[in-house]
Amino acid sequence: MSGEVILKSHDIVKHFGQTHALNGISVEIHRGEIIGLIGENGSGKSTFSSIISGVYPPTSGSLELKGQPYKPTNPLDAQKHGISMVTQEMGTLPGIKVADNIFLGREEMFTQHGIVNRKQMYEAAKKAMEKVGITDIKPDAPISNYGLEDRKLIEVVRAIYNDPEIFIVDETTTALSQKGRDIIYRLIRKFCDENKAVIFISHDLEEIMEVCSQLIVLRDGDFIEQLPKSEFEEERIKELMVGRKLTGSYYRSDYDGSFSDEVVLKAEKIWKSHTLEDISLELHKGEILGIGGLTDCGMHDLGKILFGIEKPLIGKVTLGDGTEISNPKVAINHKIGYVSKNRDQEALILSASIMENTVLPSMSLISKGGLIFKSAEKKFTQEQIKGMSIKCREMSQDVRDLSGGNKQKVVFGKWLGNKSEIFILDCPTRGIDIGVKAFMYQLMYQLKQEGKSIIMISEELPELIGMSDKIMIMKDGKVQKTFDRSEKLSESLLIKEMV
Repeated sequence: MSGEVILKSHDIVKHFGQTHALNGISVEIHRGEIIGLIGENGSGKSTFSSIISGVYPPTSGSLELKGQPYKPTNPLDAQKHGISMVTQEMGTLPGIKVADNIFLGREEMFTQHGIVNRKQMYEAAKKAMEKVGITDIKPDAPISNYGLEDRKLIEVVRAIYNDPEIFIVDETTTALSQKGRDIIYRLIRKFCDENKAVIFISHDLEEIMEVCSQLIVLRDGDFIEQLPKSEFEEERIKELMVGRKLTGSYYRSDYDGSFSDEVVLKAEKIWKSHTLEDISLELHKGEILGIGGLTDCGMHDLGKILFGIEKPLIGKVTLGDGTEISNPKVAINHKIGYVSKNRDQEALILSASIMENTVLPSMSLISKGGLIFKSAEKKFTQEQIKGMSIKCREMSQDVRDLSGGNKQKVVFGKWLGNKSEIFILDCPTRGIDIGVKAFMYQLMYQLKQEGKSIIMISEELPELIGMSDKIMIMKDGKVQKTFDRSEKLSESLLIKEMV
């Protein structure tokens, strides 16, 4: 350990109704350390960090900050004590400007006689963003002008504005491109150099092992082990996380990239302003077609066009029978399911229950004579909860209360319940743990074997190589090259076409 203890937890317990999220966590956080907090979905990582940052009170147990009792009443109170967190969920407020989001709850800094000095606030926001290397976001622009990554970086600026002594980063890097990640990495190393502390939560083991100086492993709400950098070893960390030795590969072990000649979905000469140029593709029955590239290559826009969420400037998307996919309703009615990269904003209604989310695309399947009976909804949802092994208290539980992996299972479950034949999966394993990833890969391979068709858009090269029958690499809105499944295929071959 490189520095004095800054934060100590004593036997922290947290219950949500019948769910025991934490079972007596006692750990020490030292100055000058970047602590990786790891574990599978539902292990208690986010709950523990949320207690430290004032989001939840513990059911029992206590915290000590710099040798004094610490009981934060809310996140603003935690910030006053020098603890800030950037959460996994989207934390910016829509409908207001960038600067208002940065100084949310701190407007009094710019207020005189009850009037906010907007010019002063914009100037302060501009300086705060420039300090972390952000120069292309305007402080006086509406937050809605910016995408997921920029909004996440605005949250980071807000979190570190008061120069906290403990900075908690909860699954933030999964929403960022390399440029955004570099900003985060630079910041957390600066905190470390300044003898402060960082708690870093990520499902990316390679990232965790590279960035962190200590690891705290949680499993099912229990403290398992704290490891120094010298003891980082990937297989051992995985074993500590899941409680058993992981054998075999996550991915397909076969190199048979065959599929039916039958075309089930076709995109013809798709153009979209500044994003896509002359994209054509065919998806066959029983095929997993991987689409990869850098974040801004256009592949995420292509996924939305294939499902009918966005319209191309030129070109069209059709099914094998010639039906044009003009909007999501047509897609859903023709048994196409879509898993968005931006799960919480586009794939789920967070304030709705598991059941309400699950049955949404399948109303026509479970209705009788135009009527939908609660008993049918419950039976339908129970089937998906059981089939997808969703960990939850009850089907009436709000989706927002689930872990990332269980949220993703709800998204998959609703399309499986609708008996989808074609799946468009945009970053399907983003922000989920190794156990759920393995489950998803097995599910995808099973769907392929059943003759279902999958388009998998992914920023993870091992995933593309490990699961796809064919890989289409995109660059600057164009198809750069297509690769067939092969044991000779390597990440370096794909990267060469991406950059």
